Amino acid sequence: MGRIFETRKATMMARWNKMAKVFTRISKDIAIAVKSGGPSPDTNSTLRRVLQNARAANMPKDKVEAAIKRASGKDTTQYDIVLYEGYAPHGIALIVETATDNVVRTVANVRACFNKHSGNLGSTGSVAYMFKHMGVFRLNPEGISPDELELELIDHGLEEMGEGTGEKGEKQLIIRCAFADFGKLQHAIEEKGLTPVSADSEYIAENLIELPEEKATEVLELVDMLEQDDDVQRVFHNLG
Repeated sequence: MGRIFETRKATMMARWNKMAKVFTRISKDIAIAVKSGGPSPDTNSTLRRVLQNARAANMPKDKVEAAIKRASGKDTTQYDIVLYEGYAPHGIALIVETATDNVVRTVANVRACFNKHSGNLGSTGSVAYMFKHMGVFRLNPEGISPDELELELIDHGLEEMGEGTGEKGEKQLIIRCAFADFGKLQHAIEEKGLTPVSADSEYIAENLIELPEEKATEVLELVDMLEQDDDVQRVFHNLG
């Protein structure tokens, strides 16, 4: 078993599940998945993953079906995934993932958040080298032998496995792979009859920076403001 992952303060999933706009964010994920691979989860692995995340967030079935129907229409909004990089106060690196239909609006809003909280919006590549783009699967560990599962998945792209907790403090088994191996590992997990609690791509910091509580709070205020923006899907950082 690898190291325990859930050590970062205010992890994205914990805050994300509490936010009122979670269903809007998932709806965007559905729209992007349907546009790229069609409306059937049986043949669209990306959509299948997003629907798993919708269930984990307790998104009502009618809202999910409505999002798929909208995304299947000819006049649905086209979203582009755009990443922004920069620094929060005290040298903390941020990657801001957005899904936008208006890049001019989005970059202006993101820049305003950085400026308001004494951060700096950087250029492409300014902090990305500090992160590793990975696929992350969260499983209910009940009935699973982690050691056996690790051996079975290592040939399918598994790089890291560890223990963590969910939103309600429930135990989870967290599996990571290089993003390039996401589909291969997802298929292997499904072949074993396992349904992830959630599956997504994340930017994992290579090295974490510890800050005193007061300074860490300043960083998280910027993170929270960014996450409140309608175009922002997720924010990743290297705050320990």
